[in-house]
Amino acid sequence: MINVNHVVLVGRLTKDIELRKTNSNISTCSFTVAVDKRFASQQAGGQTADFINCVAWRQSAEFLASYATKGTIVSVEGRIQTRNYEGQNGRVYVTEVVADNVQIISNRNSAPGENSYVQNSNQTFTPSAEPAYSQNEQDDYNEVESFDLSNISSDDLPFY
Repeated sequence: MINVNHVVLVGRLTKDIELRKTNSNISTCSFTVAVDKRFASQQAGGQTADFINCVAWRQSAEFLASYATKGTIVSVEGRIQTRNYEGQNGRVYVTEVVADNVQIISNRNSAPGENSYVQNSNQTFTPSAEPAYSQNEQDDYNEVESFDLSNISSDDLPFY
């Protein structure tokens, strides 16, 4: 049997990112992504959204803290994690998405596609440099067709 725990979200950040450090100096941040419920909003006559709690670690957290603000459209790829702890009023249960890859699709003050920085948690983020690939990876990369963002309308984006 194959077990799969993979999540992909596209939505807007609900507040500015606040970078924190653990006792062992590892960067982390918690954030919430508002993901539009397209069909529910059309039927109800108003916009509704799911508010998904996420957590990023290390370079992903630093990337978000440096480049993302409230209202930024982000793509988050990761896995669902559940945990619990003893709070002041008893046991607290938390379900969240642990972000492995984060991409800024657009900032609120920029045109779509203007800020298309990509950061993978297993790479060093450098917005102006091409990522380093081995020769085999570079050959595979060249075979992938480019994706044209110019044909996406504002109706395709949540809360745009």
